Amino acid sequence: MVGGSRSSKTFKPKKNIPEGSHQYELLKHAEATLGSGNLRMAVMLPEGEDLNEWVAVNTVDFFNQINMLYGTITDFCTEESCPVMSAGPKYEYHWADGTNIKKPIKCSAPKYIDYLMTWVQDQLDDETLFPSKIGVPFPKNFMSVAKTILKRLFRVYAHIYHQHFDPVIQLQEEAHLNTSFKHFIFFVQEFNLIDRRELAPLQELIEKLTSKDR
Repeated sequence: MVGGSRSSKTFKPKKNIPEGSHQYELLKHAEATLGSGNLRMAVMLPEGEDLNEWVAVNTVDFFNQINMLYGTITDFCTEESCPVMSAGPKYEYHWADGTNIKKPIKCSAPKYIDYLMTWVQDQLDDETLFPSKIGVPFPKNFMSVAKTILKRLFRVYAHIYHQHFDPVIQLQEEAHLNTSFKHFIFFVQEFNLIDRRELAPLQELIEKLTSKDR
């Protein structure tokens, strides 16, 4: 079996929020409320806070979480095992980013996820989209960019659940994956950030994870 050190591996470099910044304080608030175990409460916009900033901080956090979760199963997600990026037999994803690749291309899951995570990282590193300095306003199109990022990050969860759940269980990452995904779903539901049709590949799981908290 693979050694225990793998769980610390990330697929891409971790995106850090600068310590001492307001966004860092928000992240600490998010972590503290998560610790309470009430995810519905944890995702709510803290009183007096800016919605764009709250979405930005959480989007960076989800990128880091998914990055780490996917990093634990990269040995199992190969060109051979996953020649297409899929989430079960009914859903297949083709990659396009609108700039470098305009026409959607069919590619293997590891290639697709590499494109996707690199693209997300580029958005997160763009100060005009994700300003990290206090007083710098978010652009008018921020929410639509965040929605696209979250919609695409969902596909990594969907691929892991559908195609790699056995290794997740073997690596004892199941609780970690479920908690991360549940947090993600509560967050996107709270602010209506992903179209319901996009969530279809994991609809049953979403209902199961969220039904206990209504």
